[in-house]
Amino acid sequence: MAGALSGIRIVDLTNVILGPYGTMLLADQGADVIKVEAPEGDAVRHIGKPRNTPGMGPAYLYVNRNKRSLCLDLKNPRARAALIEVIKTADAFVHALRPQAIEGLGLGYDEVRKIKPDIVYVGAYGFSADGPYGRLPAYDDAIQARFGIADLMGRAAGDDVPRYPPTILADKTCGLTFAFSTLSALMHRQRTGEGQFVEVPMFETMAAWLMVEHLWERTFDDQGEVGYTRLLARTRKPYRTLDGWMAILPYNDKHWRNFFELIGRPEVLKDPRYATLNARSLHINDMYAMVEALTPSRTTAEWVGLLDQAQIPNAPVSKPADLLDDPHLVWRQLFKKYPHPSEGEVLMVEPPMRMSRTPPEIRLMAPLMGADSRAVLAEVGVAPAEIEALKQAGALIEPD
Repeated sequence: MAGALSGIRIVDLTNVILGPYGTMLLADQGADVIKVEAPEGDAVRHIGKPRNTPGMGPAYLYVNRNKRSLCLDLKNPRARAALIEVIKTADAFVHALRPQAIEGLGLGYDEVRKIKPDIVYVGAYGFSADGPYGRLPAYDDAIQARFGIADLMGRAAGDDVPRYPPTILADKTCGLTFAFSTLSALMHRQRTGEGQFVEVPMFETMAAWLMVEHLWERTFDDQGEVGYTRLLARTRKPYRTLDGWMAILPYNDKHWRNFFELIGRPEVLKDPRYATLNARSLHINDMYAMVEALTPSRTTAEWVGLLDQAQIPNAPVSKPADLLDDPHLVWRQLFKKYPHPSEGEVLMVEPPMRMSRTPPEIRLMAPLMGADSRAVLAEVGVAPAEIEALKQAGALIEPD
């Protein structure tokens, strides 16, 4: 069957990771996502080594699948007029430019809704546009520094040296929020016929994300501690075994009871410091230190067997490359090769969710820059002579 969002058209002026990841999620569900690029192309095209074609780097191939590429120089008034014809056919217009930049192109919300009154208009950028930081640029590392995760990483590591987790945490999390927000507004439009303006600011999104658990005692007291104690325990970490590393996570009363019975020390839980969940949370460093002291006595496989039998959460530590051969992910066929028109056979990651009636799928490989420029404009009624004039003026880009 067609994807759940089949028939929805999204005009996408996003680049790098945040916006393209969000619109990829919608495209995987069947939406017709028209990726609008400037003549220089999306910067992420040039991150990582391509196989055959410049501008077809690995991260670009991932987050731009299932999309069509329309490449226009929007500084040219005729190119902007051509884009307006595309917007007239769209259900949503999404961008990741700073508000001042999108307004400078004449594509702010007030202008776009004159063209398409029921448009769902979504902007994703660093900070709410009308706030004190509204004119600041935002990149993933800067947002990580500002919303607190870099500090927490250092505190949890035990040396209080701030550090970044080795992933673009803010971009991808905000990309999820971007997709969810767009879909929510589309649902409202379907019910009421009303479009709306939607803002997805990175800083606020990540602050809200972090404070799910780290607001902690400040929830009740203006002087209360901020920071979830268990996650800041310096003994909360993967533990060394006789031949490797693994996670061991006794969490509830049953887990801890089974763990101390397993190691022959059931009396530990009679100590008032460790007898209840709340008491253990106040002494969690002690609890994890006991686990850490024991793990070198057995191999990872021995621990996994014992802990699985006792129904105590655990997992060996994997490297990212190990995921390609993980038995569960192999069973799930999460990694699958597809033929790409210019890059040959490429490995892609399948959509992870499963849907019984409208399964998401990879239908199209990431396009060459401007691969669909002529076709998209023809679809919306731009005259062939005008398309050719844009091409001759250098305002419309197609592959060589």
